[in-house]
Order: sequence, then C-alpha cells, then structure tokens
Amino acid sequence: MNGQVQLSLRGRNPDVLTCIANLSNDEVFTPPEFANQMLDAVAAAWAEDNGGANLWADASARFLDPFTKSGVFLREITSRLTKGLADEIPDLQERVDHILTKQVFGIGITQLTSLLARRSVYCSKHAQGEHSIVGSFENNQGNIWFERTEHTWAEGRCTYCGASKKTLGRGGDLETHAYALIHAEDVKVRVAELFGGDMQFDVIIGNPPYQLDDGGYGTSAAPIYQLFVKQAKALEPRYLSMVVPARWFAGGKGLDEFRESMLADDRLRSIDDYLSAADVFPGVGLKGGVCYFLWDRDNSGPCTVSTHFKDWPVSTTTRPLLEEGADVFIRFNEGLSILRKVIAVESGQSNPMLLPEDKRFDQLVSSLRPFGLRTYFQGKATGDPGDVLVYQNGGKGHIARAALTTGTQLIDHWKVYVGRAAPGTGNRDTYPHRILSTPFVGEPGTISTETYLCIGPFSSRAEAESVMSYLTCRLTRLLVLLHKPSQDTTRKVYTFVPTQEWTKVWTDEDLYEKYGISESEIAFIEKLVRPMEFQGSLEE
Repeated sequence: MNGQVQLSLRGRNPDVLTCIANLSNDEVFTPPEFANQMLDAVAAAWAEDNGGANLWADASARFLDPFTKSGVFLREITSRLTKGLADEIPDLQERVDHILTKQVFGIGITQLTSLLARRSVYCSKHAQGEHSIVGSFENNQGNIWFERTEHTWAEGRCTYCGASKKTLGRGGDLETHAYALIHAEDVKVRVAELFGGDMQFDVIIGNPPYQLDDGGYGTSAAPIYQLFVKQAKALEPRYLSMVVPARWFAGGKGLDEFRESMLADDRLRSIDDYLSAADVFPGVGLKGGVCYFLWDRDNSGPCTVSTHFKDWPVSTTTRPLLEEGADVFIRFNEGLSILRKVIAVESGQSNPMLLPEDKRFDQLVSSLRPFGLRTYFQGKATGDPGDVLVYQNGGKGHIARAALTTGTQLIDHWKVYVGRAAPGTGNRDTYPHRILSTPFVGEPGTISTETYLCIGPFSSRAEAESVMSYLTCRLTRLLVLLHKPSQDTTRKVYTFVPTQEWTKVWTDEDLYEKYGISESEIAFIEKLVRPMEFQGSLEE
C-alpha cells in the first residue's frame, strides 16, 4: 500500500483549503463545508431517483468540475468515493487509482489553479510527481486538464464570451481568461478531446467564474457564469449543481435570456438562496447574494426553494419558479404570499402576478436619465433668470431651460426625486435594508441628472408629499425589493408596487390593514426593511 495514499486520506486540521485567499474576482474559492453541502444535495437526489442507492458506492459514476480552482469539489468527491467503495475495492491503492483515473475529472480555469487543484486531489501539482497518490497516469495533467485557450476576436470582442480584445488580447506571459468549456462550438466534442473517448458524466458540479476579468467591476462587469451553465447543460449530465450569483433572479447585465431559460426549465429541482454572499464566501463583497441549484435531467417538477440568512430560520417551500404574469423569480417565499395579497386587492385575483395597468406605480417613474443629463453633469453655480434648478451629484446647479430637450413636460410640475442607487452598505448585504434612498419633493422649475429618478407629475405639493410618504413605508419598499436584483434602482423595480390615492400621509399601518397583512408577515417585513422617516409637512 502506498504510504502517501494513507497520508493524503488521513483527517487534517486545519484544512488548508479553508485558509487560502481568493486570487481575483473570477477565482473565488469554495469553502469545503459549502462544497460538501452541495454534494449532500446531489447524493440525496441520486438516492431518491435510484431506490435509495448510495452515489458514493457506485464505481461507474463519473464526476466533472469543469471550472476547478482549489480542487475542493474533486477532493471531497474522491474522499467520499474512497469510503463508499471500500467493500467493492478493498485495496486502498487500487481503489484510489480507480477513482482518480476513471471517475473524477476537472478542467482548470488557469494554469495556477490547475496546479493547485492537482495538489489538492493528487497530493502533487504533477499527476506523475514523486508525491502523487496515483500510480497509473500517463501524463502530468492526469484528469485535471489545463491548456492555454485563446479568444476568437471579431470587431474587438471575443465571439464566445464577449471579452474585450483591448484588455485581454495580451501576450503569452499573462492569462487569457478564455475558459475551455465556453470557447467551443460543440462542447461534447471538446470534452471528448480533453479526456478521450465518449465522456458522459453523471454529475457536473462546481463554482464557475462569475464575471469577465476585463476591467469591469461589480455591477458594471459583464457576467459570464450563465455561459458555463448553458454549456454544462449541453453536456447532459444526470445532475448539475452550481453556485452562482443570485442577481439573475430579477435582472443583471445580459442575463434576460438566461433568466427566462432557467425559470422555464422544470428540471431545476432546488435552489438554496443565500441573501448574503459573505455567509458562503467569507470576506467576499458580492451584492445580491448567491445561490446554488440542483438540476435533474430525468426528473421534472416544481422547485424546492430555501432561503438562508445568518441565524434566521431557513425558509423552505416547493413552488413554481415562474409565477403566472411575473417575469422574474420572486425571491422570498414569505414575500410571495404578501405580493399575492396585494395583487388580490388591486385586481380581484391573486394570480397572475400582474397589477392592472392603471394601478401600476412604475407608470409614474421616469426612465434613467429623465432629463437627458448624465451623472457627471455639473450645472452653473449661479442661475440666470429663466434657468432651471438641477439636482445633481453632490448638490445643485443651474441650466438654461432652452438647453433641455428631454423630460420638458415635467419641468413645471411637482414631482418626487429618488436616488437611482440605493444607500450603500459597503460591498456586503445586510438586513434590514433601506431598499431606496430617501425621496424628496421636487418643486416646479426643477430637474435632475440621472443620479435620480423622477416620479410624477403631480398637481400639488400635497400629492407629491403623499407619494413621498408612501415610498417611506416598509411594505412599499418590500414590494420594490421583490423585483430589485442589485443596488441599481430602475423604473422596472416598481413593477409590483400599486398606486394609491395621493390625498394623505401613508403609513404601514394603513397598508397592512388595506391588504390584510398578518402579524407573521409584518414581522418578516420588519426583518428585511429598515424604517425610513417621512420628512414631509403634509397633514392628514
């Protein structure tokens, strides 16, 4: 028996993979505990679909992590198979050789991470190295493949992933970030080229790169994880489980087609949603949270949705991913029941999830750049007669009325301004949220840059202040949150918000009574939404 095998499979404390730092925005390492949670979900689905069979006792099952970084998924799979196959293959060295040459496969996303993954799985950065626990590989890559892949440029962009040639069209001494899985016309053919033969995987699992590392950052960076999901599905595994940003639920740059395809796919059997990415990836600032899903090729049905946040009780229910009339995934199980009550009062029915057009608050909300002025616009410090006051980033300015060509019908009316960006909490998700920045009344003769959205027009200050009071209500802001994927607040996030009569100061007590919100639902709202003080002067 190889002594190195004994050493590699012995329990270790601490686990080195809990101690390494992330390398970049697209190289976020998965904690071992979380990887095992995902593997548990796959094993449970396998048992349910196969009469209680133990996935880890199946010597024919094949596993692929097509975007391996630390190698944690492959390592934990190997550990489980080593225990599960002990009766079928009693000799430890023979068992490990079988597992690592016949069952466990990975594709590194960079040269460095491929070496790290081999070190985690084979105990050597080279599969044929002196300390490798496998004795029958014919090359130093083993079954964890990596070779430099190039982008295919057309008009300055990669035709596969959309990367910028200006940023990533660089020399051979730097990473291209052209990932093999998504730079292929036929992914099945490509995977067969990498590993040889007809490769059919039972389980594909992992944590893909989230965004293009081409100069963007945060919400401005182009997402890329949806391309990995599409290609992984095209390989037709029996089970697919991936951890990805949760922003796709309701929005995100370039994610509309992906969201539509995911919500229409009834083979998506479970989603575990983490409101704070830091609960999964400590120290990682990723707004909007993360989720992992389980896709079951041969079994369709409703989806089991579980919401996790710190020490809150986990909320779990089984429901359709796409509610009739909605174009987004309604994230919170409790929020769905509240929304149904609101829709029922305003339309007379709880389904579809669509307000009557004459009841939709979003019809009052401007598009981005309501008066055609960019965020960086700075008006004159001192106005001339006939100039218009501009609410701009950092204060106020002035602009000649004749210079305006957009939104002119709003200039001489009362309105409400609300920041396009929600109030910041750094790079972390914390609750309760404010959801919206503090709204304020805009008098006739005022406009704004795209720093603000404009809501209106209204005929009087009293109407505008009534609207402002409504936006400070927690229930109103919860309805915004149900359609809000990120810090960016566009007109679309008001889709689920109904209009009211603008004749009074609105309070949550008014809204709870109107819509029949229960005590438990009120408690849920107050956990998610922070109070906001109404700062108007309107009297009831």
